[in-house]
Amino acid sequence: MSKPTVVKSDSEWRQELTPEQYRVLREKGTERAFTGQYYHNKQAGVYLCAACGAELFASDTKYDSGSGWPSFWQPAEEDVVDTKRDFSHMMIRTEATCSRCGSHLGHV
Repeated sequence: MSKPTVVKSDSEWRQELTPEQYRVLREKGTERAFTGQYYHNKQAGVYLCAACGAELFASDTKYDSGSGWPSFWQPAEEDVVDTKRDFSHMMIRTEATCSRCGSHLGHV
């Protein structure tokens, strides 16, 4: 796991992000399945970190995992997404985070 290069205080993140973005990205929250603005998106392009703008995924790597959240089979570059074991909620999962700012992206 790399050390984030974009480091801001909690108050700076709260000022820059919407309440929902802050909850998901900084507090490791989860959007309701099948409701996010990018779930049904089919446009060609790239997906950026909502917190720092880092290019995370290309649209041609997006697929329907059936989970209700946008899913990608590979990041835009090898080192733009970090993963780590997450033992919260009495489960063992793998959390994905933005390697540039440390924001929570979801679980794989």
